[in-house]
Amino acid sequence: MASKRPQGDKERTEKKKKKNCEETAELCSVVDDEQAKRAVREAWSQKTHYSHGDLELDCHPFPHCIIRNFLDSETFVENLQTELLGLNFNEKSNDLYKFKQSDDLKKRKEPHITGLRAALFGRFRSWLGEVLGVELEPTVDISCARYEYTDVLLCHDDELEGRRVAFILYLVPPWQISDGGTLDLYSIDSNFQPQSIVKSLIPSLNTLVLFEVSPVSFHQVSEVLTEDKCRLSLSGWFHGPSLERPPRHIEAPVSRSPHLPRDETVLLEWVNPVYLDISYQEQIQEEFEDSSEIQLKDFLKEEKFREVSEALRVAQIQWTKKGPPNKRCYDVASLDTLPQCVGECWELLRSESFFLLLSNFTGLQLHYLCPADDEDEDKEEDEDVPESGEATGSSTESRSANTSRKKEPSTPVCCGELRRWSHGGYTLLHDAEAAQAEYALDLVLPFSSAEWQSEFGGYTCYVANEEDEELLTVYPENNSLALVYRDKETLKFVKHVNHRSSSDSGNSSTCRALYDFSFVYYE
Repeated sequence: MASKRPQGDKERTEKKKKKNCEETAELCSVVDDEQAKRAVREAWSQKTHYSHGDLELDCHPFPHCIIRNFLDSETFVENLQTELLGLNFNEKSNDLYKFKQSDDLKKRKEPHITGLRAALFGRFRSWLGEVLGVELEPTVDISCARYEYTDVLLCHDDELEGRRVAFILYLVPPWQISDGGTLDLYSIDSNFQPQSIVKSLIPSLNTLVLFEVSPVSFHQVSEVLTEDKCRLSLSGWFHGPSLERPPRHIEAPVSRSPHLPRDETVLLEWVNPVYLDISYQEQIQEEFEDSSEIQLKDFLKEEKFREVSEALRVAQIQWTKKGPPNKRCYDVASLDTLPQCVGECWELLRSESFFLLLSNFTGLQLHYLCPADDEDEDKEEDEDVPESGEATGSSTESRSANTSRKKEPSTPVCCGELRRWSHGGYTLLHDAEAAQAEYALDLVLPFSSAEWQSEFGGYTCYVANEEDEELLTVYPENNSLALVYRDKETLKFVKHVNHRSSSDSGNSSTCRALYDFSFVYYE
């Protein structure tokens, strides 16, 4: 006669089954090699190169360690890949990156994910702490990332309170440098700013890369260029005491200039006559005051636009790459090399008559002839000045600041540049920009040699400071003058120009370029 199993035995059996659903992750033998561990510790502390079997430590441009065949079992690696690909991934996109990321893996129950997590933040964390000679915290910080065609993570240093060592475990198919997706390491200049890529690590299956997070650990994941492979990886941080940071470098402010003395003749020569009509200017101002932004299509006369576009395409303009790459990457023109028509267009945007035209478009006091508000009109002005609700954060603060500034007359000024955007160009948000943000009118006038599509990138995004939500996106459109008024709580960036901007046409490859005049005007 069958006997009934006691309830307590049944519960113990169930707990044992639950515990057994974790697959043990066996690590490569070098982690168990005491002699190798001592050698790595010595080399890391002395910032010297060391290699032993599947482990390599290189200290140029900053200390990083590569461990090939990190997991001892190929079957474990395959099953781990399968579990990870079955996770739910979320699209992540902002100024710095575009890729798909899983939820935090700290509490996932899949057997191979659980086993790897236990090995990384248990045995391997202890090994790493001994190598570095620091007490690493038991904090579990790990997620999975999928990088596919045009996905990218731009230049940054990973510094965030508590992060001590960053790691990446690659779970990729056979990978070549032409596929993109490399881990690029940057050298630094005398101001501890990233300078240039000096080493690129090609992803390799079952390879772990780790480096100490520091003020100079600038790196990026280059854009994935292959359309038929997925760059799958596990990444995260071991937490511990942060390294000391030198004072942050502060860039010199961009010089500003008052308007050039040019009369309305320059407007009559260059600007579409419809925008010189006073009644139409009033309509534009009314629309601008409602939304703080506007795009004026066909702004230049057609023949002038064609002339400048052709000159930008064929002229021998001297272009300089503008960085550093943790803040921006695009080409800027040397003004003394501009052909005549391009130089005249530049002068148009800096001319006194253009300042007055912008005043008429926006209601901002960019010229002394712009009507000044007296005390009786202040209340009405509270409703009529360009508000910041749609694109620039706190409208109340914006209006009060406008009113207070008008009590202290100042000379309107501007700064500007002629930019060239091509594959790989971008700008990033950064702390210094947030600290220096102020009320301003942004102007962009694009010229493209071919039709520019939004999927290429190169568009301007406006965001509220310390928030992820985009307030406004301005897409470049040929001969369309974009005006945006922003307040002190609003920042902007230009989205990374991706590989789609380089297209195949027949047997030849066409690399598109987007040019624009970018100006900022201050009351």
